[in-house]
Amino acid sequence: MKNHFRYSFFLFLLTVCSFGQTSTEKTFKGKSIEVYTTAKDTDLRISKSAMDTFSPSTQPLETEISIFVEPEKTFQTFMGIGGAISDASAEVFDRLPKENQEKLLEAYYDPEKGIGYSLARTPIHSTDFSVESYTYIEEGDKDLKTFSIAHDKQFRIPLIKKATRAAGGELLLYVSPWSPPAFMKSNNSMLKGGKLLPEFYQSWANYYAKFIKAYEKEGMPIWGLTIQNEPMATQTWESCIYTAEEERDFLKNYLGPTLEREGLGDKKIVVWDHNRDLMVNRSNVIFDDPEASKYAWGTGFHWYETWTGADPLYENVRRVNEAYPDKKLMFTEGTVENFDASRYYYWPNAERYGEQMINDFNNGTVAWTDWNILLNENGGPNHVGNFCFAPVHADTPTGTLIFTPTYYYIGQFSKFIRPEAKRVSTAVSRSVLLSTTFRNTDGKMATVVMNKTDENIKYRFKVRDAETHIEIPARSIQTLIY
Repeated sequence: MKNHFRYSFFLFLLTVCSFGQTSTEKTFKGKSIEVYTTAKDTDLRISKSAMDTFSPSTQPLETEISIFVEPEKTFQTFMGIGGAISDASAEVFDRLPKENQEKLLEAYYDPEKGIGYSLARTPIHSTDFSVESYTYIEEGDKDLKTFSIAHDKQFRIPLIKKATRAAGGELLLYVSPWSPPAFMKSNNSMLKGGKLLPEFYQSWANYYAKFIKAYEKEGMPIWGLTIQNEPMATQTWESCIYTAEEERDFLKNYLGPTLEREGLGDKKIVVWDHNRDLMVNRSNVIFDDPEASKYAWGTGFHWYETWTGADPLYENVRRVNEAYPDKKLMFTEGTVENFDASRYYYWPNAERYGEQMINDFNNGTVAWTDWNILLNENGGPNHVGNFCFAPVHADTPTGTLIFTPTYYYIGQFSKFIRPEAKRVSTAVSRSVLLSTTFRNTDGKMATVVMNKTDENIKYRFKVRDAETHIEIPARSIQTLIY
């Protein structure tokens, strides 16, 4: 009887200890750490620059620069990083020699040899980054009897399929419209804003469903969609205006029910898809209406609020996250405007990406999408002359590829932070550094550190009860793997 009691008590203790364990390391002392760096005025481009071992930590001082990581404190689950496969990207890609087509695909989508993009955005018919405006129907066909995606089969669909294969057979793909067909709008034009006329709400909702089904019939699963690209911007290119209430009611009364009725109720619907400045208002109006909110997966946002003279409004991302923790946040577009070929290697362009990505992730963002993956030597093609930068450009006369610093800055995140990773508590003791951390499903931690100053900086890197001392070069970004 006494032995039976001892055995039972031993099992009880074993059970308690097992449930008390977590998936994270209890100590990092003695563990190795690898450092990968991209730095200005060096040859370092996602290069392994150091290797060290964690030692027991001591109390940091206020006079020291430190980064603190607490693996037990976790936040959102990461979905992925990627870029848009636009008409412009697809047409430029088609003009590349085959060996450079393969080089580009590997560079973006291969997680080992490249930077491991895992998601993509693609437009519903034309945008400014098309050689012309077009739709999938004949003008005036409100019943969509002439609907066809034949246009996309020449360039865009082949590139999406090649990118998916390069990514290992799976690429989260979502779609966005820039404008309804002209006849459905108040200004009778796909360009320069205008509004969707109420009599075409149902026809336009049907259009999304037809597009998704047509793409899926081609073997490209669609994860979700945004309702309207930049619904408060009257642009010289394809654009359409929705007030918050109009977007809410279109979602609630037309788009949501239509997708459900068409067997597409599993598609994730993303609202807003515009800048951070008005994202709180848009989220409030839509998510506070239960009948609209039930169809909405989350809020998409861009980074162009600075056009008004504002600083990036990162805190608005946090405010939406705090107010609606059951909704998700996705960065759906960003690019460096005003293309200038003399600035291919202009370092602040890349730093803009690093700063924005770190802040967006630290405020709860689950996925981050760049704009065009590839543009030509003029920052196009673009049918209204709105030429921009991409992480990679093609010099089409020579067929060569130009990898800008932005490609490597994005890669410091996308290569090392993989889908399903969990963000982990990270704090810096001095504003000269920015940092974020994720724990991948294999248990490996990835901490990104960015230095925008002109000085090399030595910092203490402390993870729970262990630490190491690292130096980050001036104007650089590092990823620490441990």
